[in-house]
Amino acid sequence: MTRWLPIAVLAVWAGAALVGPLLPLEPSRVTLDALLQGPSPGLWLGGDELGRPVLDRLVAGARVSFFVAVSVVVLSGITGTLLGATAAYLGGRVDSTLGRIVDVFLAFPGILLAIALSALLGPGVFNLVVALSLVGWVGYARLARAQVLSIRQRDHVLAAEALGAGRARIVFRHLIPLAVAPLLVEATFGVAAVIVAEAGLSFLGLGAQPPTASWGSMIREGSRYMLVAPHLVIAPGMAILLVVLAVNLTGDRLQDRFGRRTGRAGS
Repeated sequence: MTRWLPIAVLAVWAGAALVGPLLPLEPSRVTLDALLQGPSPGLWLGGDELGRPVLDRLVAGARVSFFVAVSVVVLSGITGTLLGATAAYLGGRVDSTLGRIVDVFLAFPGILLAIALSALLGPGVFNLVVALSLVGWVGYARLARAQVLSIRQRDHVLAAEALGAGRARIVFRHLIPLAVAPLLVEATFGVAAVIVAEAGLSFLGLGAQPPTASWGSMIREGSRYMLVAPHLVIAPGMAILLVVLAVNLTGDRLQDRFGRRTGRAGS
Protein backbone atom coordinates (compact mmCIF):
# COMPACT_ATOMS: atom_id res chain seq x y z
CA MET A 1 0.00 0.00 0.00
CA THR A 2 2.69 2.48 1.03
CA ARG A 3 4.69 1.84 -2.14
CA TRP A 4 1.89 3.43 -4.14
CA LEU A 5 1.56 6.55 -1.97
CA PRO A 6 4.27 8.53 -3.84
CA ILE A 7 2.60 7.67 -7.15
CA ALA A 8 -0.77 8.76 -5.75
CA VAL A 9 0.66 12.09 -4.55
CA LEU A 10 2.25 12.73 -7.95
CA ALA A 11 -1.00 11.80 -9.68
CA VAL A 12 -2.91 14.30 -7.54
CA TRP A 13 -0.30 16.96 -8.27
CA ALA A 14 -0.36 16.35 -12.02
CA GLY A 15 -4.16 16.07 -12.01
CA ALA A 16 -4.53 19.39 -10.18
CA ALA A 17 -2.18 21.02 -12.67
CA LEU A 18 -3.81 19.60 -15.80
CA VAL A 19 -7.46 19.47 -14.78
CA GLY A 20 -7.44 22.54 -12.51
CA PRO A 21 -8.23 25.03 -15.32
CA LEU A 22 -11.38 23.03 -16.12
CA LEU A 23 -12.68 23.13 -12.54
CA PRO A 24 -14.95 25.92 -11.25
CA LEU A 25 -12.21 27.48 -9.14
CA GLU A 26 -11.81 31.15 -8.31
CA PRO A 27 -8.31 31.63 -6.88
CA SER A 28 -8.51 35.43 -7.26
CA ARG A 29 -11.99 35.91 -5.77
CA VAL A 30 -11.87 38.39 -2.90
CA THR A 31 -14.34 37.74 -0.06
CA LEU A 32 -14.16 40.28 2.76
CA ASP A 33 -16.01 38.00 5.17
CA ALA A 34 -13.29 35.34 4.75
CA LEU A 35 -10.27 37.50 5.65
CA LEU A 36 -7.75 35.24 7.43
CA GLN A 37 -10.55 32.76 8.13
CA GLY A 38 -9.44 29.31 9.19
CA PRO A 39 -10.51 26.06 7.56
CA SER A 40 -14.27 25.54 7.57
CA PRO A 41 -16.88 23.51 5.62
CA GLY A 42 -17.27 26.36 3.14
CA LEU A 43 -13.54 27.04 2.87
CA TRP A 44 -11.73 23.73 3.26
CA LEU A 45 -8.33 25.37 3.72
CA GLY A 46 -9.55 28.78 4.87
CA GLY A 47 -9.10 32.22 3.33
CA ASP A 48 -5.99 34.35 2.92
CA GLU A 49 -5.33 38.01 3.80
CA LEU A 50 -7.71 39.11 1.03
CA GLY A 51 -10.31 36.45 1.69
CA ARG A 52 -9.29 34.40 -1.35
CA PRO A 53 -9.86 30.62 -1.01
CA VAL A 54 -6.56 28.95 -0.12
CA LEU A 55 -7.59 25.63 -1.66
CA ASP A 56 -8.30 27.23 -5.02
CA ARG A 57 -4.98 29.05 -4.92
CA LEU A 58 -3.21 25.84 -3.93
CA VAL A 59 -4.57 24.12 -7.05
CA ALA A 60 -3.59 27.11 -9.19
CA GLY A 61 -0.12 27.00 -7.65
CA ALA A 62 0.17 23.32 -8.56
CA ARG A 63 -0.27 24.31 -12.21
CA VAL A 64 2.62 26.79 -12.02
CA SER A 65 4.84 24.33 -10.15
CA PHE A 66 4.08 21.51 -12.60
CA PHE A 67 4.64 23.67 -15.68
CA VAL A 68 7.95 25.04 -14.42
CA ALA A 69 9.24 21.63 -13.25
CA VAL A 70 8.39 19.80 -16.48
CA SER A 71 9.58 22.62 -18.74
CA VAL A 72 12.91 23.06 -16.96
CA VAL A 73 13.65 19.33 -16.76
CA VAL A 74 12.80 18.77 -20.44
CA LEU A 75 14.77 21.78 -21.69
CA SER A 76 17.82 21.30 -19.48
CA GLY A 77 17.75 17.51 -19.91
CA ILE A 78 17.69 17.63 -23.70
CA THR A 79 20.31 20.38 -23.88
CA GLY A 80 22.66 18.80 -21.37
CA THR A 81 22.33 15.30 -22.82
CA LEU A 82 23.04 16.42 -26.38
CA LEU A 83 26.02 18.56 -25.36
CA GLY A 84 27.50 15.98 -23.01
CA ALA A 85 27.05 13.00 -25.34
CA THR A 86 28.36 14.84 -28.39
CA ALA A 87 31.39 16.24 -26.58
CA ALA A 88 32.28 12.84 -25.11
CA TYR A 89 32.03 11.11 -28.49
CA LEU A 90 33.98 13.75 -30.42
CA GLY A 91 36.56 14.19 -27.67
CA GLY A 92 39.56 16.46 -28.12
CA ARG A 93 39.04 20.20 -28.11
CA VAL A 94 35.24 19.93 -28.11
CA ASP A 95 35.24 17.82 -24.96
CA SER A 96 37.81 20.06 -23.30
CA THR A 97 35.81 23.20 -24.09
CA LEU A 98 32.63 21.73 -22.66
CA GLY A 99 34.54 20.71 -19.54
CA ARG A 100 35.74 24.27 -18.99
CA ILE A 101 32.23 25.67 -19.48
CA VAL A 102 30.84 23.18 -16.98
CA ASP A 103 33.56 24.13 -14.50
CA VAL A 104 32.59 27.80 -14.82
CA PHE A 105 28.95 27.02 -14.07
CA LEU A 106 29.90 24.79 -11.14
CA ALA A 107 32.04 27.58 -9.68
CA PHE A 108 28.83 29.36 -8.65
CA PRO A 109 26.14 27.94 -6.35
CA GLY A 110 23.25 26.95 -8.62
CA ILE A 111 20.51 28.75 -6.70
CA LEU A 112 22.53 32.00 -6.55
CA LEU A 113 23.17 31.85 -10.27
CA ALA A 114 19.46 31.22 -10.87
CA ILE A 115 18.58 34.23 -8.69
CA ALA A 116 21.02 36.42 -10.63
CA LEU A 117 19.67 35.26 -14.00
CA SER A 118 16.05 35.70 -12.87
CA ALA A 119 16.79 39.21 -11.64
CA LEU A 120 18.55 39.99 -14.93
CA LEU A 121 15.72 38.63 -17.09
CA GLY A 122 12.98 40.04 -14.88
CA PRO A 123 10.19 38.36 -12.89
CA GLY A 124 7.75 36.00 -14.54
CA VAL A 125 7.15 32.30 -15.08
CA PHE A 126 8.70 32.18 -18.56
CA ASN A 127 11.87 33.97 -17.44
CA LEU A 128 12.03 31.68 -14.43
CA VAL A 129 11.98 28.64 -16.73
CA VAL A 130 14.77 30.14 -18.83
CA ALA A 131 16.91 30.95 -15.79
CA LEU A 132 16.54 27.51 -14.21
CA SER A 133 17.18 25.78 -17.55
CA LEU A 134 20.39 27.75 -18.06
CA VAL A 135 21.56 26.49 -14.68
CA GLY A 136 20.16 22.95 -14.76
CA TRP A 137 21.71 21.58 -17.98
CA VAL A 138 25.13 21.17 -16.36
CA GLY A 139 24.25 18.07 -14.33
CA TYR A 140 22.79 16.28 -17.35
CA ALA A 141 25.82 17.19 -19.47
CA ARG A 142 28.24 15.74 -16.91
CA LEU A 143 26.23 12.56 -16.52
CA ALA A 144 25.72 12.06 -20.27
CA ARG A 145 29.42 12.66 -20.88
CA ALA A 146 30.43 10.11 -18.25
CA GLN A 147 28.01 7.53 -19.64
CA VAL A 148 29.14 7.99 -23.24
CA LEU A 149 32.81 7.81 -22.28
CA SER A 150 32.13 4.42 -20.70
CA ILE A 151 30.32 2.95 -23.72
CA ARG A 152 31.78 4.62 -26.82
CA GLN A 153 34.33 1.81 -27.28
CA ARG A 154 31.77 -0.98 -27.19
CA ASP A 155 31.61 -3.39 -30.09
CA HIS A 156 28.33 -2.14 -31.53
CA VAL A 157 29.63 1.43 -31.64
CA LEU A 158 32.88 0.38 -33.32
CA ALA A 159 30.89 -1.73 -35.76
CA ALA A 160 28.67 1.21 -36.65
CA GLU A 161 31.76 3.34 -37.27
CA ALA A 162 33.29 0.62 -39.45
CA LEU A 163 30.09 0.44 -41.49
CA GLY A 164 30.32 4.17 -42.18
CA ALA A 165 27.53 5.43 -39.90
CA GLY A 166 27.57 9.19 -39.42
CA ARG A 167 28.45 10.81 -36.13
CA ALA A 168 24.91 12.05 -35.54
CA ARG A 169 23.49 8.57 -36.14
CA ILE A 170 25.97 7.00 -33.75
CA VAL A 171 25.22 9.54 -31.02
CA PHE A 172 21.43 9.33 -31.36
CA ARG A 173 21.04 5.63 -32.17
CA HIS A 174 23.90 3.90 -30.37
CA LEU A 175 25.05 6.09 -27.46
CA ILE A 176 22.22 8.16 -26.00
CA PRO A 177 19.73 5.22 -25.76
CA LEU A 178 22.18 3.36 -23.51
CA ALA A 179 22.48 6.40 -21.24
CA VAL A 180 18.73 6.92 -20.85
CA ALA A 181 18.33 4.99 -17.57
CA PRO A 182 20.68 7.09 -15.39
CA LEU A 183 19.51 10.25 -17.12
CA LEU A 184 15.91 9.37 -16.28
CA VAL A 185 16.85 8.99 -12.62
CA GLU A 186 18.67 12.32 -12.77
CA ALA A 187 15.61 13.94 -14.32
CA THR A 188 13.40 12.59 -11.54
CA PHE A 189 15.55 14.16 -8.84
CA GLY A 190 15.76 17.26 -11.03
CA VAL A 191 11.98 17.67 -10.81
CA ALA A 192 12.22 17.84 -7.01
CA ALA A 193 15.06 20.37 -7.19
CA VAL A 194 13.14 22.57 -9.62
CA ILE A 195 10.01 22.53 -7.43
CA VAL A 196 12.04 23.80 -4.49
CA ALA A 197 13.89 26.34 -6.64
CA GLU A 198 10.65 27.65 -8.15
CA ALA A 199 9.11 28.03 -4.70
CA GLY A 200 12.22 29.81 -3.43
CA LEU A 201 12.41 32.23 -6.33
CA SER A 202 8.67 32.91 -6.14
CA PHE A 203 9.12 33.58 -2.42
CA LEU A 204 11.67 36.23 -3.40
CA GLY A 205 9.23 37.74 -5.91
CA LEU A 206 11.10 36.51 -9.01
CA GLY A 207 8.54 33.91 -10.09
CA ALA A 208 4.84 34.11 -10.87
CA GLN A 209 3.49 37.62 -10.37
CA PRO A 210 0.17 38.58 -8.72
CA PRO A 211 -2.61 37.75 -9.12
CA THR A 212 -1.20 34.40 -10.34
CA ALA A 213 -0.88 32.01 -7.42
CA SER A 214 2.23 29.94 -6.74
CA TRP A 215 3.23 27.99 -3.67
CA GLY A 216 6.27 30.13 -3.00
CA SER A 217 4.37 33.41 -3.24
CA MET A 218 1.62 31.98 -1.00
CA ILE A 219 4.22 31.27 1.68
CA ARG A 220 5.66 34.78 1.29
CA GLU A 221 2.27 36.42 1.63
CA GLY A 222 1.21 34.18 4.50
CA SER A 223 4.43 34.57 6.49
CA ARG A 224 3.22 37.97 7.74
CA TYR A 225 0.22 36.36 9.40
CA MET A 226 1.74 33.18 10.82
CA LEU A 227 0.67 33.95 14.39
CA VAL A 228 -2.97 34.63 13.54
CA ALA A 229 -3.45 32.46 10.43
CA PRO A 230 -0.81 29.72 10.28
CA HIS A 231 -2.82 27.81 7.67
CA LEU A 232 -1.64 30.33 5.05
CA VAL A 233 1.88 28.92 5.35
CA ILE A 234 1.09 25.35 6.38
CA ALA A 235 -1.03 24.56 3.31
CA PRO A 236 1.51 25.47 0.58
CA GLY A 237 4.39 24.27 2.75
CA MET A 238 2.81 20.83 3.12
CA ALA A 239 2.08 20.74 -0.62
CA ILE A 240 5.76 21.36 -1.42
CA LEU A 241 6.86 18.82 1.20
CA LEU A 242 4.56 16.04 -0.04
CA VAL A 243 5.31 16.52 -3.74
CA VAL A 244 9.09 16.79 -3.30
CA LEU A 245 9.11 13.76 -0.98
CA ALA A 246 7.02 11.76 -3.47
CA VAL A 247 9.33 12.69 -6.33
CA ASN A 248 12.44 11.74 -4.35
CA LEU A 249 10.97 8.41 -3.29
CA THR A 250 10.05 7.68 -6.90
CA GLY A 251 13.58 8.58 -7.96
CA ASP A 252 15.04 6.25 -5.32
CA ARG A 253 12.85 3.43 -6.59
CA LEU A 254 13.89 4.04 -10.19
CA GLN A 255 17.52 4.17 -9.15
CA ASP A 256 17.25 0.84 -7.36
CA ARG A 257 15.46 -0.78 -10.30
CA PHE A 258 17.88 0.47 -12.94
CA GLY A 259 20.82 -0.31 -10.66
CA ARG A 260 19.75 -3.93 -10.28
CA ARG A 261 19.14 -4.19 -14.02
CA THR A 262 22.58 -2.76 -14.78
CA GLY A 263 24.13 -5.11 -12.29
CA ARG A 264 22.52 -8.17 -13.86
CA ALA A 265 23.50 -7.03 -17.35
CA GLY A 266 27.11 -6.58 -16.33
CA SER A 267 27.39 -9.90 -14.52
